[in-house]
Amino acid sequence: MPTIKEIAQLAGVSRGTVDRVLNHRGAVKPQTAQRVMEIAQALNYQPNRAGIVLAAQKRNLKIGILLFDNGNPFFEEVLKGVRQKEEELQGYNCSVLVSRVGFDARAQLKAMEDLEAQGADGIILSPCNDPLVCAKINEISRHGIPVITTNTDIRHSLRLAYVGCDFYRSGETAAGLMHLIGKAQIYAGIVTGSSQVLCHTDRIAGFRDRIRSHYPHIHIVDTVENSDDERESYAGTLALLKKNPQINALYFAAGGVHGGCRAVLDAGRRDMTVISCDKVPTTREMLRNGVIDATICQQPSVQGSLPLDLMFTYLTTGRKPEKEYHYTAVDIRIRENL
Repeated sequence: MPTIKEIAQLAGVSRGTVDRVLNHRGAVKPQTAQRVMEIAQALNYQPNRAGIVLAAQKRNLKIGILLFDNGNPFFEEVLKGVRQKEEELQGYNCSVLVSRVGFDARAQLKAMEDLEAQGADGIILSPCNDPLVCAKINEISRHGIPVITTNTDIRHSLRLAYVGCDFYRSGETAAGLMHLIGKAQIYAGIVTGSSQVLCHTDRIAGFRDRIRSHYPHIHIVDTVENSDDERESYAGTLALLKKNPQINALYFAAGGVHGGCRAVLDAGRRDMTVISCDKVPTTREMLRNGVIDATICQQPSVQGSLPLDLMFTYLTTGRKPEKEYHYTAVDIRIRENL
């Protein structure tokens, strides 16, 4: 195994400089730090585990987590994964700072600034798909605070990695399920959360593209947004069905599934094909009752625990995640395999 001394010789710096780079201690010129990290990674340098523990305990690491808070119970499952990993990290003197805001880019920027002010060494977030949020991620990354995205991603940012569903593929899967379950001619309505969230727009893009390329008998009639809010979803879905009585299938591409399904029942449309996402308790209820035909899940607990694991490893060893995209399973559930 390569040593710090060997890395220092190859980089033309002192062992102290290599130690500071690998353990993120003290100021080192960016060009020097990059050269040291490239040499360490090329040599597959693996820090001593006992040394990692000791270094982490001395540093009192803080990792900030910023999740959406729109009443969607899905994120409670993500938070369970966070809390499970947090308990493990406490043994390394690493604390987790949790913050939650809605689909509001400016509120998210303020929350990121608050996490910086609290001394977060790294930030994990479900980002709004907004240029200002992207710019903020790039800014704090350049200042030495790494970022990992979870649940939903943001393009053209300097984040280290993404953990979550391949939402485009999830949307394609929804199209395939609707084809298999639906009628000869399908007139579909889409109920989504927010056009400001990449995972929602990616699902719809996958759904639309697959229909266009493979299922010409599926016709998309209209789309409504519900901000992942159950009451808003109820009102929007009911209005959608009244405005478009030909709709005989619905794709719930985000939260608000229970409110939307209540609208289906109140409209007397039990014959409708319904595809949803995730398996929160109220969605499972609608699936058991035959209102929903199938739901596509995405391992929320992994979206809480894995980003913390990746961030802690990076902060303590300097090793970047081995891959950029850490996709969770596209998991189809029907009434019989709940």
